[in-house]
Formats: sequence, C-alpha cells, structure tokens
Amino acid sequence: MNKQSKAYVIGTCDTKEVDLIYVRDLIASANPELDTVLVDISTRPIECAADVKAIEVAMHHPDGPSSVFIDDRGLAVKEMGRALETFISTRSDVGGIIGLGGSGGTGMIAPAMQTLPIGIPKILVSTLASGDVSAYVGPCDINMFHSVTDVAGINRVSSKVLANAAHALAGMMRWKAPEMDMERDAVALTMFGVTTTCVLSLVEALEKEWDCLVFHATGTGGRSMEKLVAQGDVSAVIDITTTEICDLIIGGMLSAGEGRLDSIAQTGVPYVGSCGALDMANFWGRDTVPAHFKDRNFYIHNEQVTLMRSTADEAEKIGVWIGRKLNNCNGPVRFLLPELGMSALDVEGGPFYDIEANAALFRAIEDTVVQTDNRQVIRINYHINSKEFAVIALKNFKEITAK
Repeated sequence: MNKQSKAYVIGTCDTKEVDLIYVRDLIASANPELDTVLVDISTRPIECAADVKAIEVAMHHPDGPSSVFIDDRGLAVKEMGRALETFISTRSDVGGIIGLGGSGGTGMIAPAMQTLPIGIPKILVSTLASGDVSAYVGPCDINMFHSVTDVAGINRVSSKVLANAAHALAGMMRWKAPEMDMERDAVALTMFGVTTTCVLSLVEALEKEWDCLVFHATGTGGRSMEKLVAQGDVSAVIDITTTEICDLIIGGMLSAGEGRLDSIAQTGVPYVGSCGALDMANFWGRDTVPAHFKDRNFYIHNEQVTLMRSTADEAEKIGVWIGRKLNNCNGPVRFLLPELGMSALDVEGGPFYDIEANAALFRAIEDTVVQTDNRQVIRINYHINSKEFAVIALKNFKEITAK
C-alpha cells in the first residue's frame, strides 16, 4: 500500500457525524497503517470532528462558498456537489473513498467519485441503493451498499451494514489486485450476445499481443469504454457493436448517450467500427415497450428483455448520426459495413432480416462520411459473425495500428 494513499470518508456531519466517525474508526482499526480523512459536506458551516470542514470544500466552488451556503436546500446540495467534485480533483492522496448519504448526500458524493480513475476503491452507502443506481454509478466502478435503515445513527442494523462497508474499503486498500502484464497495449472491443462470435474470434487472434478489454454494449458499457479511452488507458478500439446508438435514436433502454464516439474523436486513437446489432433497439419486458411501437417487429430475448427491429427510416437517421460523429475523428478510422447481416437475428430467414433497412443504414453512412486516406467506410460482403468478416476486421485493425 502506498503510504501516501488515504481513505476519504465523506458525508454531512450536521446529520451523520456519528455514522461517519463510526466508519472512520472501523477503517483505522482494520488497517492501522492507513490514514483517514473525514470530509464534511454539510450545506451550512458547522463545528464538527471533520478533518476537512464544509467551508473548505465550499471554497472549491467556482463561484466561491457563497454559492453553496444558501437558503434553498435543493440548490445548496447541487452546488456543494460541484464544490466536492473540484475538491476531490485537487487531492493527490485519495487511495480509496467511502461516502454515506440519503438522497441529498448520494447526489453530492457520486459525481465526485465518478471523477476518480477506475481502480481506486469507491464505496457509497446509500438509502437509494436498492433501486435504479445507474445515475450514481455511471460508467465507473462505484460499489453501492444499501443502508437498509436510514443513515441516521448507529443501531443493530446500521452497525452491521456500515461495518461491512468500512471493512470492505479497508480490505480493498490493503490488498491490491495482482500485477498484470502492462507491456501489452490495451484494445477496447464492444460486444453483444448477437455479435459474440465475431468479437471472441478477434479476442482470440489479438490476446497474445494486446490486452483485450471487452465491453458489453448495454449503455453503461459504451460509456465505460469511452471513459477509459478519454483517460488514455486504451490504445485502440474495435467497436464492432454500436447498438447503443440505435437505442439513442429510437428511444431504447440501452443508450450510451449523445457522447458515444466523442472520446475517439478527442484522442485520435486507431478505430475500427461496425454496425453490430444496429438492427435492434432494446427494451425491458414486453410491457415496457411504448404503446406507439405496438405494431413493430419484436423478438422476445427473455422475460426481461424485448428486442425491436429498426426500420429503414430509423436506420437512415442512425447512419447520419454515425457519419457525423466519424467526421469529427482525425485519427485512423475504418468503419465496416457487413452486407449480409449485422447480428445473429439479422440473417436470411431470421426474425430481423430486412435488406431495405440495412441498405438505408449503409447508404446513409457512406453519404455522410467525408472519406479520406485516414477515414474510410468499407463494404464487406459477409455476415458480421462470419469468419471472413473477422479476418477482414483484423486486417484493417493491424493496418491502422501498425502506423
């Protein structure tokens, strides 16, 4: 353990000081060599046991502490969250971080945790952790513990939950992951169940020379990949499965947001992309599909996941969106169009086979992309899961990374 690494314990001391001290002391007891830093993010200045007082955090707000300590509690929580993000970004000794909160505290602490690199231990004990936590975890490795009772004092329930969280952080900071071979550069690949055959064949071909990071294209997966690319942790990308863009355009459940492909443009990393699973938008159970889609072509993947075939009009919009994003990329780009199908369902005789829709997608991409020697769109007369397609994808990847 790096002697400079400290465990940051964060929360609002005006309501949760007892809980925060309990967690801090358990961490120190479990790992005596570890220094702790208790940070108060109360939305009013108070006297407390914190090492870093609320006023010190608030001073990191771009407009000063007067923007934090205001009568409007909702706005004060938002602005303290902004101040905490900046405060954490200035600390070079964060070896691990644990936060305690209800809805306000969770909203303040999570964005600050998200600014830290992946790999730094992050635990958030929250009253909201048994629901949809995607807004708090985001594309990061934040571990959320459900507090069960409110974070409002030590009792027979909270004592166990908070102790588990404290000991988890102490253990994470004491026991590091085994050293990996860092001589191989990292390549990010995107995969879905319906493109697994292609992606796994590429991993098999590359893994001796590259550290292959495979991301499940579930929205969060794409955002996580983009974060790592932006951090400089990834040297190249094989984006076979761009299905998250389909969900963005159509309104499915697995969108990665408008920022998809932005890190490729910003960093200029070598990029091989394709149309994997752009034939489908994703919804949860059949009853979650919006009523205006009721007459569409569906495939029930399982009781929890419903797939909907994209139409020619939607495919055209997807193609234009992708093309515009690729035009922002000045690094080496090869975007591959699999003419015989984009997924395991998009095969002749399959439930999502639609030549017209595919043609509209491919045409829109070709018409939108400004092609150069460095930025090329390539038609491949094979299915995306065929051996031949993987061979061509690999060839293009080796060409642009060799440069």
